[in-house]
Amino acid sequence: MNLIDSSGWLEYFADGPNASFFAAPIKRTKQLIVPSVCIYEVFKRMHHQRGEGVALQAISIMHEGQIIEMDAELALLAAKFSLELKLPMADSMIYATGYANNAVIWTQDDDFAAIPGVRYIAKHK
Repeated sequence: MNLIDSSGWLEYFADGPNASFFAAPIKRTKQLIVPSVCIYEVFKRMHHQRGEGVALQAISIMHEGQIIEMDAELALLAAKFSLELKLPMADSMIYATGYANNAVIWTQDDDFAAIPGVRYIAKHK
């Protein structure tokens, strides 16, 4: 399974320099899981930057993967990872979702850079 974190989705939708890094796992929709928190983060950022219509189009693409809702069990696992790995709330929720679903996490968020199970690429600045 693959999980693209919010920074990866945003890079892909913006056709940024690292978009191709994320393209292959995004297109393998049968192996793609999408944490509900990524839906929140991507919609919010895209709505702010490009408007509601573009944001909704992006979210429809994200729905081609399997959406994973945050339940109480996943929330507790995220809290443990937040404490153990010093991750912010959304990142710990993303990591816990990937961990619980045996997924590789694809990201350009340097909070994940040294964590096992993560495919990281540095963001172009």
